Amino acid sequence: MVETFYEVMRRQGITRRSFLKFCSLTAASLGLGPAFVPRIAHAMESKPRTPVLWLHGLECTCCSESFIRSGHPLAKDAVLSMISLDYDDTIMSAAGHQAEAILDEVMGKYKGNYILAVEGNPPLNQDGMSCIIGGKPFIDQLKHVAKDAKAIISWGSCASWGCVQAAKPNPTQATPVHKVIFDKPIIKVPGCPPIAEVMTGVITYMLTFDKIPELDRQGRPKMFYSQRIHDKCYRRPHFDAGQFVESFDDENARKGYCLYKVGCKGPTTYNACSTVRWNDGTSWPVQSGHGCLGCSEEGFWDKGSFYDRLTNINAFGVESNADKVGVAAAGAVGAAVAAHAAVSMLKRASDKNEPAKADH
Repeated sequence: MVETFYEVMRRQGITRRSFLKFCSLTAASLGLGPAFVPRIAHAMESKPRTPVLWLHGLECTCCSESFIRSGHPLAKDAVLSMISLDYDDTIMSAAGHQAEAILDEVMGKYKGNYILAVEGNPPLNQDGMSCIIGGKPFIDQLKHVAKDAKAIISWGSCASWGCVQAAKPNPTQATPVHKVIFDKPIIKVPGCPPIAEVMTGVITYMLTFDKIPELDRQGRPKMFYSQRIHDKCYRRPHFDAGQFVESFDDENARKGYCLYKVGCKGPTTYNACSTVRWNDGTSWPVQSGHGCLGCSEEGFWDKGSFYDRLTNINAFGVESNADKVGVAAAGAVGAAVAAHAAVSMLKRASDKNEPAKADH
């Protein structure tokens, strides 16, 4: 029988106090209030660890690199306690026939109850020969493991959208998971790579509530992908004030102004980078002086230069353009008043010229 999360922690010498503290941190990382802490604790005390099979297709392994650096919760807690990571050909000690035997064993023992995590995507051209796993095309392994999975997590932009492998002209016909698997719930966790805490947060939520998180219309968890990076960016006041970096390392860059004019895609990118940040909350690309690439959005690699401005957005600057905004507003009100007056005059003139109606 598979141990529960709490049983594993107790076996490792972790106290009840520390366990409850962990539950509190987990609730906070998921954006849940203190009222959810007892529910998380109960789930971790009573539910068996979730079997997870982690497959790798066309990718660079940056999702795995990100995952193992999670701070809240720690990746070791997620891997060793919260889930039962029974197959991952990148970090597992088994190899060859032994590894494949483990895959088949878990699929049989936990049929319909395991989670399939996919990093990377399958290439379909040339019968899938651009990605061979265990002597077979990855697309065959993916379909084989997916058929009895409870749900599928598409880690990163490779599995979610196709990423750079699917960039034009896409000679291998690299294809995202949801376009080859149609009969399973799929949770997309895009990013190149995704934030570590977002990855462990999705797993924690599924373990705690025994269901997939609420998804947006693109299949991404709303708790992490419901807001634009732009809306929570600490440089947003500079955007509103019309204060922009014109070129990298200019005086405005040294002042920390908005990076929109040098290509930042924050206004059209939905992710948690500006709130959760990276490296245990230390920093994120915009904080380090580089604009957002929009790597969690579909087709970001085919949308032109990363350093081209998105559009000619006319940002009303709170400081630099305040007078212009006031004049424009006054002009609009004046135009509306004039239009109303003109319409009223025309109506009165029309009423005067209308022939009198006969009395009956």
